[in-house]
Amino acid sequence: MNTSIFDGNLASPSSMGSYKREDVVFLLKDLSHLELERGTEDREEAIQSGTHYSEMLPVEYRPSDAYIQLFQETLNATARRVAEAIAVVSEQIVSKRGLSSLVLVSLARAGTPVGVLIKRYIQATYRVDLPHYGISIIRGKGIDENALKYILRTHPQANIQFIDGWTGKGAIRKVLIQACDSFERKHGIKLSDDLAVLADPGHCSATYGTRDDFLIPSACLNATVSGLISRTVLRDDLIGPDDYHGAKFYREWEKDDYSNAYLEAIEPYFDSVRNEARVTANLLLEQHEDAVTWKGEQDIRRIQRDFGISDINLIKPGVGETTRVLLRRVPWKILVDDPQNPNLASILMLARDRGVPIAVYPDLTYSCCGIIKPLKEE
Repeated sequence: MNTSIFDGNLASPSSMGSYKREDVVFLLKDLSHLELERGTEDREEAIQSGTHYSEMLPVEYRPSDAYIQLFQETLNATARRVAEAIAVVSEQIVSKRGLSSLVLVSLARAGTPVGVLIKRYIQATYRVDLPHYGISIIRGKGIDENALKYILRTHPQANIQFIDGWTGKGAIRKVLIQACDSFERKHGIKLSDDLAVLADPGHCSATYGTRDDFLIPSACLNATVSGLISRTVLRDDLIGPDDYHGAKFYREWEKDDYSNAYLEAIEPYFDSVRNEARVTANLLLEQHEDAVTWKGEQDIRRIQRDFGISDINLIKPGVGETTRVLLRRVPWKILVDDPQNPNLASILMLARDRGVPIAVYPDLTYSCCGIIKPLKEE
């Protein structure tokens, strides 16, 4: 092993986020004092003109009453479904990895609520209190190696399980694969690039709770369901060689925070779903050889060809990502597999509210895809 991971001065974790300290430790540099936000259209234009999305932040608005109602209705309708998916993916993690040196590492920020729920499920089921960290990974830039170094210094025998919320076309899974290869080349330490997710509609992860493409409630809100943490930031003038990737802690949204309420709505279902989840997990473990087909990515390439879209990153597949397009980006149109699909109720409502065209596009792996407006072609 290359001892360079023990070189350098890494900061102790800062006290960030509204989760309990025992639920997750964020390895992030606190940039709360900086103005990094840009308006939706301004940010969209900057991204499509070549500015990396991690160099700025979207403006975080107080969730409107309509979105809070959407979140609450979705949570009420799917809490047991989410709990079952958490149990299924947790049982697979335990079967594959064991518990003796397991360290949960969620990818901030969409992965963090899922990571906390997995930690709580394992603690309730196996009476083991696993370490859980939230770290940054950025498409086009990689994973936060300083955060990994901190974890490996703190837990020298760590068997790291990476966790995210859901998969779209598999971009983050690919970044993770490349990052683990790079880390091994640099430091002689092999990390598993297995990415455990709540939902894998894109068929790009071997460890998942479900492949159903439904609206996971935490996709409805931004920081206010993710521990009041912003998206992560990586910019040379803000992040030094020994720093963790950055983020903001939106303390001012404390009264609007649903992060812990979200956990508390799902956790009570763990007991009732456990036995069924174990059966499902065992079936998935038996058929794991065919688990990763990247079928979702093939669908996205077909959409790219059919609609003449030059930048594949403008296509956001799945209910969760389409919700985010409608809430945060400048949408062009929404593709749906079947307008009668009950998983699409919230998407259809949001699209109508924003006046975004909806097109039926059958034979999708996903329930829907959101396409961001290509501003350069206006």
